[in-house]
Amino acid sequence: MKKTDKRRAVINQRRAYFECRYGQLHVRTAFPSTGGFDELTPLLCLHESPRSSATFASFLPEMAVDRSVYACDTPGYGESDPPPAPPSVTDYAAAIGDFLDGLRLRATDVLGTGTGAAIAVELALARPQGVRRLVLADLPFATAARSGGGPPPPAEDGSHLLQIWRRSRGVRGADEPLERFAAGFAEELRNGAGASWGAAAAGAWRAQEQLPKLLQPVLLLRPRTATWETAPQVRALLADAVQEDYPAFGAALFGQAAEPVATRLRAFLDR
Repeated sequence: MKKTDKRRAVINQRRAYFECRYGQLHVRTAFPSTGGFDELTPLLCLHESPRSSATFASFLPEMAVDRSVYACDTPGYGESDPPPAPPSVTDYAAAIGDFLDGLRLRATDVLGTGTGAAIAVELALARPQGVRRLVLADLPFATAARSGGGPPPPAEDGSHLLQIWRRSRGVRGADEPLERFAAGFAEELRNGAGASWGAAAAGAWRAQEQLPKLLQPVLLLRPRTATWETAPQVRALLADAVQEDYPAFGAALFGQAAEPVATRLRAFLDR
């Protein structure tokens, strides 16, 4: 395994738009200043709903010391154009596949959290030769899947914002630092009427049927979220998967523990 000296790595960070079947797809990227000739397999990161690729803002430079890392805004979230109607997890995966095709990547590793984890599974099933390894965190499973319904209609006094705040805070947990939560909350507000589409798609997704079909090596990350109790059921469906528990961290795992999680991922991905 090639060793990288993080102290000498110069990380470039950019944002760009790419075409997909629903219009423009917004992507954050980070990559080392090495010219690309000695980079390891690129990593694609897929966020939870109803957040955006900002979930990985701290994590991208940690992983980009020796590979290119891409974090897409799922269609309808962040700055990506929305689908015309509520999509399924498979629909979301197809749109992300458009991005991979446009970039002409022969192989990639994929990390997904929440709804992004379900999308990552479908992407791996659709592209068994193109997706090399999977990292899944907070995977929606059976009773753990929850959409919370759509956003309340706007109120003149802004009271609807307090409803959204309390709902989101309850789902993500009070352990997320308030400033980080507030920044993510602002991301949620831009989603409009489609804010619940991602979670609804994840709630309708059948993990029990899809997970056993995977052929790729899988690393399961288990933060202290609503899916903590169902993680053993997920693990049972993936006989060869490796699991790493993070009981001290919740939905903000990739922001609060970016460096240790990146170290763990590198050990798994760089084999």
